[in-house]
Amino acid sequence: MNEMYTMTIVIHLWGTFAFLAVLAFNIAQIYLAADIRVYAKQMRIFMPISASLISLLIFTGAIMMAAKHLSFTIENIVMILFSVLLIVLELKRYLSLKHADLSQENILENYKSKALKFLGFEMLWSVAITVWMMI
Repeated sequence: MNEMYTMTIVIHLWGTFAFLAVLAFNIAQIYLAADIRVYAKQMRIFMPISASLISLLIFTGAIMMAAKHLSFTIENIVMILFSVLLIVLELKRYLSLKHADLSQENILENYKSKALKFLGFEMLWSVAITVWMMI
């Protein structure tokens, strides 16, 4: 049982680092985007990757909680709430790109400002929680 818990912690930690790397890549892609259509095509590949990593983090977190007999500590509650918030923010970012009217003149700038707010918030809180858990 202890080996499973230790392995899950390692997978959770590496999943967190991978998620942070994908967030950084998404932020870089937004800054480098010059055409909304090209960006939307690229994001059809990378948005499912970030969703999969969020799922990995939630799954490994659930395994760790089950191994600890579902003890709800403040750290666990914060991570559960943050996981729900991550899902909501990623969904909002995805839907704002999916339902964007590509014929508008400033659509890329409008999307960039929205997406950077979402991604910046996700990055800030992900780093803060990761540092908090590693201390």
